[in-house]
Amino acid sequence: MNKYMLSIAATAVIAAGAVSAEEVRVYNWSDYIDEELLTQFEEETGIDLIYDVFDSNEVLETKMLAGGSGYDIVVPSGTFLQRQITAGAFQPLDYDMLPNSGNLWDVIQARTDQYDPGNLYAINYMWGTTGLGVNIGKVTEALGEDAPMDSLSLIFDPANMEKLADCGVHFLDAPVELVPAALAYIGEDPDSQDPDVIALAEPVLAAVQPYVTKFHSSEYINALANGDICVAFGWSGDILQARDRAAEAENGVEIAYNAPTEGALMWFDMMAIPADAPNPEGAHKFLDFIMDAQNMAAASNYVYYANGNFASQEFLVEDVIGDTAIYPDAATLENLYTTRPYDARVQRVVTRMWTRIKSGT
Repeated sequence: MNKYMLSIAATAVIAAGAVSAEEVRVYNWSDYIDEELLTQFEEETGIDLIYDVFDSNEVLETKMLAGGSGYDIVVPSGTFLQRQITAGAFQPLDYDMLPNSGNLWDVIQARTDQYDPGNLYAINYMWGTTGLGVNIGKVTEALGEDAPMDSLSLIFDPANMEKLADCGVHFLDAPVELVPAALAYIGEDPDSQDPDVIALAEPVLAAVQPYVTKFHSSEYINALANGDICVAFGWSGDILQARDRAAEAENGVEIAYNAPTEGALMWFDMMAIPADAPNPEGAHKFLDFIMDAQNMAAASNYVYYANGNFASQEFLVEDVIGDTAIYPDAATLENLYTTRPYDARVQRVVTRMWTRIKSGT
């Protein structure tokens, strides 16, 4: 066999290996898993894991509804999941391939049922609330000892925001979070689907927009931890990550998270398999791996979010399971609300409104 034929033979072997090598592609939120779990999955299964991240539901939804995402697992929030199920973006789960599904928490499944009736298409990964992250020292300095750190007036009263602007305020770049919060603040139904009611949120948000340093759905973690901003309206686990990073850095920054007394949105991030997933069998293996009680506990212990896996709770560190900011007490749970997805017509109204608010026009 000459050199040319040897080269062809080697290329054929390499190509055959590339074809036969199994891989699973996962698209998840940024800063949302203990990366040691990714390595562990590869070692236990022999499957190559391609792991990409995003930081907004809108980015994921654009990719999903366009089709051909190339991913085997994606992680939409509950309201987006419901809309994407309706659009045919996901395939039903085969629970025969998910023996660890017995670890799921019926309390959370009862809540996610409103987005995915029968929990046919997705499992809960993490859940939490949306609320107020505060740098206690800087907010006290700006607003005094009686600063309303557990009230939406902290961020929706222009008089407060004008004073906080000097130390920096970040809002999520997420109308499905901010619009309901603004409605709750003025005593309206945060789950309203009525465009006339939804419109009442615009003046609330527009009045404080000039004092918002940035609308972004992930940068506030480091900004809070480093003391670059003093307030963030964001996701509970992100703010608690910022709190712990600041504590570890011993930089003098003390962060607290509060679910607003006016009510806080309870959200759910769900793992689902796209209808056109290249490797649905491998996707089921990944889901079952995540639903292992110790693996799910490792994820929660890393990101400081509550999860929908009841069996994992015995493996959670006390800083997670014992923190009512992560696993709320009964009184706080009672004060949490959920929201349904907007239909296409209302979504257009909200999208246009959000563009106006962010641009200040």
